[in-house]
Amino acid sequence: MIRIAFDIGGTFTDLVLEDGTTGRSTFLKTPTSRHRPAQAVGEGLDRLLSTCRVKPDAVGLVLHATTIATNAILERTGSRTGLITTRGFRDVLLIGRQKRYDTYDLYLDKPAPLTQRRFIVEVNERIAYDGRIVEALDMDSVDRAVDTFLQTGIESVAVVLLHAYANPEHEQRVAARIAERAPRLSVTVSSDVSAKIREYERASTTVANAYVKPIVSGYASELQEILAERGLPTDFFIMQSNGGLVTPQIARQFPVRIVESGPAAGVLMAAAVGHREGFSHLLTFDMGGTTAKLGAVDDNEPVITSTFEVDNRHFRRFSGLPLNIQAIELLEIGAGGGSIASTDMGLIKVGPHSAGADPGPICYRNGGTLPTVTDANLVLGYLNPDYFNGGTMRLDPAAAAAGIQQHVADPLGISVAKAAWGIHAIANSNMEAAMRVISVERGRDPRDYCLVAFGGAGPLHAAGLARALAIPTVIVPHGAGVGSALGLLSADVRIDTSLTRMLLLDDNAPARIAPVYADLQARAERELVHLGNGQDVNWRRYAYLRHQGQGFEIKVDLPDGVIDAGYMAVLSEAFFAAYERNYGYRDTETPIEAVDWQLVATLPGERDQTRHSAGPPTVDADAGALASTRQVYFDGHGHVECPVVSRYRLEPGEEIPGPVIVEEREATTVALPGDSVTLSRHGHLIMSVQAGARR
Repeated sequence: MIRIAFDIGGTFTDLVLEDGTTGRSTFLKTPTSRHRPAQAVGEGLDRLLSTCRVKPDAVGLVLHATTIATNAILERTGSRTGLITTRGFRDVLLIGRQKRYDTYDLYLDKPAPLTQRRFIVEVNERIAYDGRIVEALDMDSVDRAVDTFLQTGIESVAVVLLHAYANPEHEQRVAARIAERAPRLSVTVSSDVSAKIREYERASTTVANAYVKPIVSGYASELQEILAERGLPTDFFIMQSNGGLVTPQIARQFPVRIVESGPAAGVLMAAAVGHREGFSHLLTFDMGGTTAKLGAVDDNEPVITSTFEVDNRHFRRFSGLPLNIQAIELLEIGAGGGSIASTDMGLIKVGPHSAGADPGPICYRNGGTLPTVTDANLVLGYLNPDYFNGGTMRLDPAAAAAGIQQHVADPLGISVAKAAWGIHAIANSNMEAAMRVISVERGRDPRDYCLVAFGGAGPLHAAGLARALAIPTVIVPHGAGVGSALGLLSADVRIDTSLTRMLLLDDNAPARIAPVYADLQARAERELVHLGNGQDVNWRRYAYLRHQGQGFEIKVDLPDGVIDAGYMAVLSEAFFAAYERNYGYRDTETPIEAVDWQLVATLPGERDQTRHSAGPPTVDADAGALASTRQVYFDGHGHVECPVVSRYRLEPGEEIPGPVIVEEREATTVALPGDSVTLSRHGHLIMSVQAGARR
């Protein structure tokens, strides 16, 4: 069976074709079309099928990761969205939590909500926390809200009524009336998207879903047309933020679930590679042309969080827009190969703005005029101008040097080499600060972790980042340049369902918990209809528990089995153990209270047991990767004659001392002086990093 996976990034679209019979994979990178991302997919698919001489009807499965939802939120290019809420709660989105993420910052910057106050309309109704109807829904107020939206050009509507997680009746009636009076409007109700307590988080999640829903729906339809035109399967799968796959039908209904689609796939790939190489604790570093994404893997499992923030500020908690979705823990910053360098008050500044694929860095010779990290890396000698992207793109070192001189070196009165190194070092420093957040600030000692570097630019910057954090080992996976696309090939189909039912875990709890999981299973099975064809479903239970009187909960992995008195004893012990791991002690006297309940359904995918061989390159493609040397700049050493080797010519177990540059078609790995690189028997580069050395 042949599978195709593709990931659309801000600068490049990565594609992988895997032949299940031979175990061989072919990789391809093509520039992303900024305004029509699906167009790059079509062009890439044509090249990939032609290169591999594969007929479309031989392809059995298509997998996809995308950043379209993320970009729409970050760039505020989503649909004009209206919000219907309970009378008296119009300003929930604007007030938020009232908590300042930086108490002493007088110029605090917070992301703007995805809708404006004039598009938020109240209706008369009231439901109590336990689901009782306190005030009946006034349909006249609903009609007035619909009239307002029709007059103001609203395209999508979010419905967030008080305590709808406990009783969705009023929300369902509002949605039905909108469908009756304005069928062209897209509608999202909170009881479907986020049936959980805490009004602000629930409203933010629902509005975000409504904001990107029309865009994702149109994009998925365009993608299906592109696949159909080429005779490829149109019932493809899309990666969710939680690392699971869903169909386009589910992604259209719940697009907020795919906000971190591409980065999540990359973490899955890193976890699989780390497990194969014998590392169970990993920090993941995915650097592309536009952003860098940082994640973690603990005990061979990607860390998944139940609350996620998008568009946050300075890596600070509570500074972004909260989303109640299951998501792989990630931190994303505007540091990529296309990040633009400038000067500010006598200092070098890198990012967050990016040149993207169009016009791109100056060295692309595509109209770019501002220097970027890629331009700096080219001037420093890290990149081969004749072998970028396997030789399909020729870079212009002279133009890159001239741009750096004009915009950075001359204003600061320094040489071009020092300016280029400054750009590289500042980019590394920005990523180091973010990596400290994902590691040290969250209780992880980087010295006990292995760094997995991938993305087009990740392997180039990984050694410097590892030295700064005293990480002893770096893994550069085979196919690192298309890492997120590879991660799709090892993903499971996954459905997460959750809801709020606040219960005291006493002797009467079993009779109340069993219906909760029955409800969650019914919700999941409604979505599984789109996914399965008789496959066995794996079910996993979780609960968010706390001691009675506490304000926050911890996630507890619950066992399977009949929910009875014996089950409650096991559940309580699971909570005590989790609490002790988090806080260092256990309190068996204070009653336990449950807040949220979660059920996860997975359909296991086909696990890749091969080493992902790209096969021997053609003579022309490999010509630029022949063993050679060139002048490369290293801090503290200046320009040195550095060995350059082709990854395809390395033998397993062969160790090469640094400094050395290892080239392959999709990425370049830089080992610093004092480090060493070895090719493992699985085909992955293992870099031993000299802790404490200069970067």
